[in-house]
Amino acid sequence: MMLVNFVVSQLFALLTAVWFRLYLHPSKTSPFIRHVVATLLGFYLALFCFGWYALHFLVQSGLSYSIMVFASLEHMHKYCFIVALGYLSFCQITRVYVFDYGMYSADFTGPMMVITQKITSLAFEIHDGLAKREDQLKPSQKYLAVRRMPSLLEYLSYNCNFMSILAGPTCSYNEYMAFIAGTGYHPQHQEMANGKENGKYKLSEPSPKNDVISKLCTCAISLAVYLALCKVMPVERSVDPSFVSTTPFYQQVLYLYLAMLALRPKYYFVWTLADAINNAAGFGFNGYKKDGSPRWDRISNLRIMDIESNIINMLILQFATSFKMFIDNWNIQTALWLKRVCYERCPINPTAATFLLSAMWHGVYPGYYLTFLTGIAMTMAARALRHNIRPHFQASDSWKLVYDVITWAGTQVAISYTVVPFVLLAVGPSLKFYRSWYYCIHLLCLLLVLALPVKARHLRAKEQQQQACLQKEGCVQGEDLQSDHHATTDNNCNKKDT
Repeated sequence: MMLVNFVVSQLFALLTAVWFRLYLHPSKTSPFIRHVVATLLGFYLALFCFGWYALHFLVQSGLSYSIMVFASLEHMHKYCFIVALGYLSFCQITRVYVFDYGMYSADFTGPMMVITQKITSLAFEIHDGLAKREDQLKPSQKYLAVRRMPSLLEYLSYNCNFMSILAGPTCSYNEYMAFIAGTGYHPQHQEMANGKENGKYKLSEPSPKNDVISKLCTCAISLAVYLALCKVMPVERSVDPSFVSTTPFYQQVLYLYLAMLALRPKYYFVWTLADAINNAAGFGFNGYKKDGSPRWDRISNLRIMDIESNIINMLILQFATSFKMFIDNWNIQTALWLKRVCYERCPINPTAATFLLSAMWHGVYPGYYLTFLTGIAMTMAARALRHNIRPHFQASDSWKLVYDVITWAGTQVAISYTVVPFVLLAVGPSLKFYRSWYYCIHLLCLLLVLALPVKARHLRAKEQQQQACLQKEGCVQGEDLQSDHHATTDNNCNKKDT
């Protein structure tokens, strides 16, 4: 019943989004009205789906907003992070281990996960905008920094609007405020998002109709595929004793890949529908393509064509050929959140800290922690392979193709192997699966990490800066510019290296 309520609510949100864009357009009404309507509709959908459990959304948001207002700016972001994530974990623990009422697929902590992302993102953005100097911020942090404290209405609208209350995706506070104010179509700082045509900016408001229809078709196909395959190839069969004892190992590998492949359309359906809802409301515009058509992928949560692969994809090399590329195209907004609040700010072992935070955010099932702990080893091994093996395959197109095909196959098996505990949830079945595979990929990752050295991140960044400086200097020399320009280039390179 909960799943039915969720789908009905999202379809209602889709129709409401169209009405919101047409009749509450920024040119027709004020930001105040848009905030009020978006917030009230969000609470209505939350109550319809989850009943009075939706009050947890208000409690979590209210506690965090109080900290933002009354705590010192110097430590406010840390307190908000602890309180928001702590309250989410408390609700997940009580739901799973106290009440245990079987609402895993559509439980009230799902929306709280998205709200947690928004609360913590906003706290860090406020800290960057009000407590840090400009020279302390990275370019992306300058763009996202919030320069004034949001009002309570703005804060609730950002956290609980009807477009993202049920399934996200997360977006930055500045992007949401630009959408509400109607300035989201102005030229952005990103490349290929400025809509230039004949040297002039294209300022006319594009229509999301074609992209919404395309995404709804993707939703329909994804749902049909999932319903057709989910019962035919359950992941649980991979740990069935009779299946393991009677099936050759290569067939077990193939079955695991197909079973995991059958699960992905569920996420494609949920995330693509959420993206379509935001687009239908006029949110998600990301500039223009080279042919002048609008892009509506600013807050998309996945790139299906970059994840899945077929023969055509392999020929044009547009598939996920590494563990990192898969992660970069899957649950994109969550990956950005992890990068912005953890990876870029953690001074000690940011990779492990990021995976640990992701496990805590997902919930308290032991399978999550097994998956993300395995993910740390996978990421380190993939990094070692890429830095040590890939350069040897770049001599010709044929060798590049061989490398891409091998890494594609390895990525598919590694991803499937890693996420089995995420699906099985419990420790017993998860370890039973890994034992049936003799922990072979774990051992392979350990061997690769020990045998193939990878330079520290700051050393790799320094080398990249040096290479960029040398390339820049070479271009300057090739253009036969004045000698004082050479001196300037050399000084810039020296500054970057220090």
